[in-house]
Amino acid sequence: MDYLMTLAADPTVWAALGALIAMEVVLGIDNLIFISILTNKLPEAQRARGRKIGIGLALILRLGLLSTVAIIVQLTAPVFSVLGKAFSWRDIILIAGGLFLVWKATKEIHHKVDADHGPDVFDGGKAAAVTFGGVIVQILLLDLVFSIDSIITAVGMTDHIPVMVIAVVFAVLVMLLAADPLASFIERNPTIVMLALGFLLMIGGTLIGEGFGAHVPKGYIYAAMAFSAAIEGLNMLSRRRTKS
Repeated sequence: MDYLMTLAADPTVWAALGALIAMEVVLGIDNLIFISILTNKLPEAQRARGRKIGIGLALILRLGLLSTVAIIVQLTAPVFSVLGKAFSWRDIILIAGGLFLVWKATKEIHHKVDADHGPDVFDGGKAAAVTFGGVIVQILLLDLVFSIDSIITAVGMTDHIPVMVIAVVFAVLVMLLAADPLASFIERNPTIVMLALGFLLMIGGTLIGEGFGAHVPKGYIYAAMAFSAAIEGLNMLSRRRTKS
């Protein structure tokens, strides 16, 4: 208790908390876009439950990883080298997650562009039915990638576990509150789906780049996303005025 009171009385801790909350909320946007797109493919009666389970898994993973901070920090230690480039477990996880995100976004774009797309190459010649369990498994895989990135970011910004916990819980609560409105907005505006899939492609490419050591400042990524969203907002406004 004395430790918590000491933290509460330290202005630098409050500054770190504010910065970390902002960072965790921004990182959660990627996760939330993916969850919204995937759950919108489910029958309407299952969508809200799927989003809640997906976000709940994100919270459980983040808090679980926080309980093993010492191990998470060690994920940045090199485990092998290829052509002089050292790779850590974090790098491997980011590359694998980025490849999955690029594959998934490309597949969804293919479905949107070609209505009669036929069976996918990766489906073994059979059309894959969307199932609740399958969607949750995909969400869990990306939750794991985003959670590890989130916790490593948190560890780099503060040494205090209570600060990390508060920031993570706050960010996940924001995701929970924004999930249904975001998913409904995406469903009502089909062009937003393509924009969101483009975001996922960019995020996947960024994760792969990070895994190979090419650091891309996240400010540039989110500025590009904000600019694209603003242009799409103007297009939507123009279409509505044309219809009226």
